[in-house]
Amino acid sequence: MNSLVGKVAWITGAGSGIGQAVATALAGAGCTVVLTGRRQEALEQTAATIAAKGGTSVARAGDLTDPETPGAIVAEIESRFGRLDILVNNAGGNIVERAWKDLTPGSIDGLIHSNLSAAFYCAAAAMHPMRKAQRGQLIHIASWAGKFIHPVSGPVYTAAKHAVIAMSQSINMEEYRNGIRSTAILPAEVATPILEKRPTPPTAEERAAMLQPADLAELALFIVSQPASVCLNEVVVSPRLNKFYER
Repeated sequence: MNSLVGKVAWITGAGSGIGQAVATALAGAGCTVVLTGRRQEALEQTAATIAAKGGTSVARAGDLTDPETPGAIVAEIESRFGRLDILVNNAGGNIVERAWKDLTPGSIDGLIHSNLSAAFYCAAAAMHPMRKAQRGQLIHIASWAGKFIHPVSGPVYTAAKHAVIAMSQSINMEEYRNGIRSTAILPAEVATPILEKRPTPPTAEERAAMLQPADLAELALFIVSQPASVCLNEVVVSPRLNKFYER
């Protein structure tokens, strides 16, 4: 297993949920983590958690749907640390009014930009220093909805996550020669704040039976610790109690 000590990881959507858990796990394994999200206060809370455990992090708020922001963040990372080893593309979201009958051009664009465009911008920016170093690992938090179509996720979120998986595969097709690896993680339900955006939010009991952010953090840690010769292209993961299989 590769040591992560001294490596630099950029985590998007790091203010809560999966991003916060992954950032904390990578910092605990020896990475310097760069935390990005819309809310500086939430990022500072993640940074405080990391610091309390002896880790190192930098909080940098920004709107990743702005095409210029990811490149500016990567430029800062290169200037400050001289390297970028890992990108965890986790930022995204959903809306309550997600059914076809409720969609508007504005809500469609908002979901596509937050779940797909931002992931493209971040991946494209992150691979510049990775190509120079001839190494790098990208992880994209896609979704069970990226493989299995189900009405609970809504059509736009579902389409965007399908596209994220295709994006990840295309990175492996082109960038393997530059030492870059890309992994799409497709989790079923995870107990994160995004669940509050469901038309009917799940109960506490239902959330307890779901995957937890810490589960995804352990998986991300496993992926980035693999030897440089190994590429985990896609990981589909669900809780043992998978309600989509219920009859």
